[in-house]
Amino acid sequence: MNGIPSVEESYGTEFIRKGIHFLSLLIPIIYYFVPRATVLWMLVPLTLLFSLSDAARLLIPSFGRLYSRLFGFLLRTHESSHAGRRLNGATYVLVAASVLIMFLPKVVFITAFSILIISDSSAALIGRRFGRRKFLRKSLQGAEAFFVTALIVVVLAPKIAYIPAEYLIGAVGAAVGTVVEAASFGPDDNLAIPLSVGVVMWALYSLILPSIDVFSLDRLM
Repeated sequence: MNGIPSVEESYGTEFIRKGIHFLSLLIPIIYYFVPRATVLWMLVPLTLLFSLSDAARLLIPSFGRLYSRLFGFLLRTHESSHAGRRLNGATYVLVAASVLIMFLPKVVFITAFSILIISDSSAALIGRRFGRRKFLRKSLQGAEAFFVTALIVVVLAPKIAYIPAEYLIGAVGAAVGTVVEAASFGPDDNLAIPLSVGVVMWALYSLILPSIDVFSLDRLM
């Protein structure tokens, strides 16, 4: 979330939440060095554990009360209120990582997921602190922070051939991610952002660089 700051959640809580969010950057970093199967062997059980505990939080009142005492301060209003409770952001991060690693080329996943972690966090922190003008459902300042940091990720992320067209593909993906984050498409940004960025990048690789083997990075490990 990078909307106009509200009184519902303190900036300090948001900072802690995004600090924890940044730990998820270990997923694309580790994935760069190891095969897909190895990452999934580690990631899928963790995803199941988080998903089951999160579902139990919603379905079993006694477990939900314990969960709230331990982790309730990290939950957003829409994740904990009785009017609209749903799975929390950490669960969606792990679900997105597990599913997208199964299907996306490694070079695309690393860029898309790193944009989620770095740019979504930047948008939330900048938007809450400096957001003044509205852009879609969030703030213009948050969207700007998202796009600028996403471009930095594109520059630093691994490529197949390191040619200009690959950077263009990444920049288009960054722009799509900016709009998706600001518009809050889908059930959760942690799923919608990497999915939209990843699908767009993969499609552009196929259209603009059909001769490049986009899965070549996968076979190096």
